[in-house]
Amino acid sequence: MAVLDLQEQEQLDALKAWWKDNGNWVLGVLLVAVTGVSGWRGWQYYQYQQASGAASLYQQVVEQVDSHDAKRVNDAAAAVMDKFSSTPYAARAALLAAQVNEQGKDVAHAKAQLQWVIDHASEDALKDVARLRLAAVLLDEKNYADALKQLEARHAESFDGLYADLRGDVLSAQGKADDARSAYKLAYEKIDAQSMYRNFIQMKIDALGVTK
Repeated sequence: MAVLDLQEQEQLDALKAWWKDNGNWVLGVLLVAVTGVSGWRGWQYYQYQQASGAASLYQQVVEQVDSHDAKRVNDAAAAVMDKFSSTPYAARAALLAAQVNEQGKDVAHAKAQLQWVIDHASEDALKDVARLRLAAVLLDEKNYADALKQLEARHAESFDGLYADLRGDVLSAQGKADDARSAYKLAYEKIDAQSMYRNFIQMKIDALGVTK
């Protein structure tokens, strides 16, 4: 038994020496593994909480839009944009608020919200919508250069017709009939053949007269 005890002691001493040299590394690996799992679960919970909170505030924006009270709409939208800027609800709230402000002739506020969508939206389609609407506002302000700049930005192919149509409007307002006609023709080609909107574009082409 004495020999066995001695062997056990030697093994214990060897284990202590190994742990002294490697214990911190082992604990570090375990810590990373544990925090990795808990961190992922925490991130999932955080994402769920973010989406849930954003959805609740966004619903308030929708309800305030029906009230036609611009201040309430802006306050509700700002809450979503400030607290949940990384969620899709924030960009949608900003677009709704911008629409209300456009209707109320609060152009400066609308432009700021549309620019916010362009800068922060996680969905490209929302950015494309915001650029299109911002270009329309700039056209109304006769800021043709900046309007064209927005329309020249990269966008989804599905928006080609709408972008080309508005570009035609800007060029027409500048008195560039030939360029406007080309833009309208492109818009006509890109818009769905079954869409009634095509007739509206054709009216614009006809209004420009024949090419000289």
